[in-house]
Amino acid sequence: MAATDLERFSNEEKRNLSLGGHVGFDSLPDQLVSKSVTQGFSFNILCVGETGIGKSTLMNTLFNTTFETEEASHYESAVRLRPRTYDLQESNVHLKLTIVDAVGFGDQINKDERQVSYRPIVEYIDTQFENYLQEELKIRRSLFNYHDTRIHVCLYFITPTGHSLKSLDLVTMKKLDSKVNIIPIIAKADTISKSELHKFKIKIMSELVSNGVQIYQFPTDDEAVAEINSVMNAHLPFAVVGSTEEVKVGNKLVRARQYPWGVVQVENESHCDFVKLREMLIRVNMEDLREQTHTRHYELYRRCKLEEMGFKDTDPDSQPFSLQETYETKRKEFLGELQKKEEEMRQMFVNKVKETEAELKEKERELHEKFEHLKRIHQEEKRKVEEKRRELEEEMNAFNRRKVAVETLQSQSLQATSQQPLKKDKDRKNRSVMTGNQSGVSLSSSKVMITKANVEPLNCTSWWQAIQCCSCLVKSATWREGFI
Repeated sequence: MAATDLERFSNEEKRNLSLGGHVGFDSLPDQLVSKSVTQGFSFNILCVGETGIGKSTLMNTLFNTTFETEEASHYESAVRLRPRTYDLQESNVHLKLTIVDAVGFGDQINKDERQVSYRPIVEYIDTQFENYLQEELKIRRSLFNYHDTRIHVCLYFITPTGHSLKSLDLVTMKKLDSKVNIIPIIAKADTISKSELHKFKIKIMSELVSNGVQIYQFPTDDEAVAEINSVMNAHLPFAVVGSTEEVKVGNKLVRARQYPWGVVQVENESHCDFVKLREMLIRVNMEDLREQTHTRHYELYRRCKLEEMGFKDTDPDSQPFSLQETYETKRKEFLGELQKKEEEMRQMFVNKVKETEAELKEKERELHEKFEHLKRIHQEEKRKVEEKRRELEEEMNAFNRRKVAVETLQSQSLQATSQQPLKKDKDRKNRSVMTGNQSGVSLSSSKVMITKANVEPLNCTSWWQAIQCCSCLVKSATWREGFI
């Protein structure tokens, strides 16, 4: 019943009533202005362009100050985003300005999609959207004092070649046009003539349209700024010149670039479009850029992200979904997928264990076979070693036997050698006796025994010498007579 009444009241035509006197809600704009001034504002600018094209100089010129910058080299291995935040104040308005510089853009040779220059830029923009979305989805949000780092505008610096856009420029702007407000600008516009610059602008816009690149168009729905924005849309892309040096022109100092042939004044609209860029970017459409970032680009990212998470506004019957129902449905899907993945992982684990067991058994079998093979080899080697040992023992025994035989022969030979002189002595003695018998001399045994009894102690070492030295052996004549 309540839902029916709510639908009836929502479809009922609103009635206009007149007030009987002053109420005071006409001060709401003033209240809003006062609150906004108290809170302050944030504005984030992304500068994309080749190294040395004048991004830092233009930022210093736009805000009439000098930001802390460090010169980048042309030898960067990849594109990196370098954000710097500054607190600025003009009158009683505080502005937290963040300038993000794409360092190393366009310096890489390989433009393959795996290593393209625009990928880090897209990832950085998505990261800022994701941070804001996570802050929104918190139970206790603090968006009041949250530092919004979402990129509000991208100033794309185009090299003043005078011919056409590079393929890198077209691809990068095509990837960024759905994520950020792009304002193309021609940097260092004082390097080409006015006629070449006019043709270059027409060529750039023609290529952007033909390639489906959507750049930021200044809004024309507000009557207060519709006319000037319509005129400025026709001047895109802006051809700008930046300079922080002051040159005296006439009786006043102006920001300009001094050349031998003359002076290019930065704020002279006949020289460049710097004033147009500053008017459109800061003084007229800064709030629209912030609003477009939130209502268009961030909402597109948020919708795609929530749809990926399973949230929808309506069901298949075009009935509105409640957050609770969506959460419960998503939770059931998530639990079902989790259970399915758990079952798959369990089955995968079981299969892996079986495969591992099979591999281990196969390894064990191979090791066992290898062990048996080595065991057989060891036994064979052991048998051969035993045979060798027996052969060596037999050779040693045979050697010992031969050695004993040789030693026996040597001893016998020595004995024979030592007995030979005695034999010779005996032979000589026998020959002497035989000679004495032949001469007729005969000695009786009793006479010899008596003669021996009278022999004095010998002074000779052998009987043969004693026999030869007769005078020293005996004293009696009878002994001498026996040998004569």
